[in-house]
Amino acid sequence: MCGIVGIVAKSFVNQTIFDALTVLQHRGQDAAGMVTSDGQRFFLRKDNGLVNEVFRTRHMKKMNGNMGIGHVRYPTAGSSSSAEAQPFYVNSPYGIALAHNGNLTNAEQLADEIFRADLRHINTTSDSEVLLNVFAHELQGLGKLNPTANDIFTAVERVHQRCEGGYAVVAIITGYGIVAFRDPFGIRPVVYGKRETKQGTEYMVASESVALDTSGFELVRDLAPGEAIFISQDGEIATKQCASKSLLAPCLFEYVYLARPDSIIDGISVHHARMEMGNKLAQKVLRDFPEHDIDVIIPIPDTSRTSALEMAKELGVTFREGFIKNRYIGRTFIMPGQTQRKKSVRQKLNPIAAEFRDKVVMLVDDSIVRGTTSAQIVEMARQAGARKVYFASAAPEVRYPNVFGIDMPSPTELIAHERTADEIGELIGADWMLYQDLDDLKSSITKFNDKIDDFDTCVFNGKYVTGTVSDDYLARIDAKRNDDAKASADSKQSEESNESADLHSAF
Repeated sequence: MCGIVGIVAKSFVNQTIFDALTVLQHRGQDAAGMVTSDGQRFFLRKDNGLVNEVFRTRHMKKMNGNMGIGHVRYPTAGSSSSAEAQPFYVNSPYGIALAHNGNLTNAEQLADEIFRADLRHINTTSDSEVLLNVFAHELQGLGKLNPTANDIFTAVERVHQRCEGGYAVVAIITGYGIVAFRDPFGIRPVVYGKRETKQGTEYMVASESVALDTSGFELVRDLAPGEAIFISQDGEIATKQCASKSLLAPCLFEYVYLARPDSIIDGISVHHARMEMGNKLAQKVLRDFPEHDIDVIIPIPDTSRTSALEMAKELGVTFREGFIKNRYIGRTFIMPGQTQRKKSVRQKLNPIAAEFRDKVVMLVDDSIVRGTTSAQIVEMARQAGARKVYFASAAPEVRYPNVFGIDMPSPTELIAHERTADEIGELIGADWMLYQDLDDLKSSITKFNDKIDDFDTCVFNGKYVTGTVSDDYLARIDAKRNDDAKASADSKQSEESNESADLHSAF
């Protein structure tokens, strides 16, 4: 899960990209980067840290140009090294910088092809650098000194033919413009919009519509699965379907947790979808426990608040805010390592004892992944005086790895792996464990757009919508990217010198 943005404007874009990345900060708090283009020159700044930490005034003053792209990262494939912060850059052909949200599931195969057949060098373990070089090679293979929009679309077509997985991409080509495209299954989101100025029309592409809203851009639409958009540096726009076969199958987790509630993805309000999830949870309570004894429903802030409120309304039960959230602690779900996640939960949430004392409490969360947060929150509720603690998840049991851009590579780290709901409830210390049904979750979303063909539901039922994920691949990423493996890699990295020259950045 990362955030991407690209802008072609009539004035300098550095501040607008900064603002958009700040709004997309929830999609990644590990690293940030920006590339702007002025004439035939690129200006690059990227590093580990939050947006306001990476881009200082001295950096922003150097980011010249009327077009540019930006990225916020949390690492999945690859490592958390600053060398793997995006955008990535290649000088041939033309000069291309690229930012990417998602995962390529055939990155190893592509990296080998790039070396043996394409004669290109990959300097990191990031699949984003692999994707950039595939795109660059296909564009170079056309042999055009001045590529047209159709030439760029032809290169994207060939990228779709070679790359497997979920990916949303924005790239800038020196002297020509910005191209963005979405994988043929539409797993990861991309939208575009426009803004009218006295100098002419400006365009933005981004992961979520909220990035457009806050900068005064009007949402035009989502990119279709497999579709590409090219915006020339003069502000001319062209779109084309670049996949021979496409299917709209967005990631369910975008609606459950990843996206901001004020975003619209594939024509669906995330806020309204979460409201409906709460209604469906309430209906399940009435089916399974019609004589329930729930005194109060308390959300685990922030993403579950909408679902919990609607659930309380539907059940006729009191809704209360019972936890105070420390907003200076990042999203624990995406933190590397169980120890750090555990420590951060206690720093992040503190209960209001009066809302728990002598009450039967139903806690509502958007999802339960590793169970770290859930177990500690149940314990906090009991310490605050709750008589009983029930726990509801707006999403079904997360039982299987995700390989399309969410860092859940190891099934053994998932609390629901090979466990029933009752066993999970016992493990986290809840008196009753309630999960959303998968069909109910789907209908909560399709209620607002019945044109969605399917969903990426792999984490819930092990069905990988691309049809290209093998058991062997799942075993390899488990071995490479489980918590222990990442801890070992980070330890090794910290022992090495980080003072080597950055070939792409001048400051």
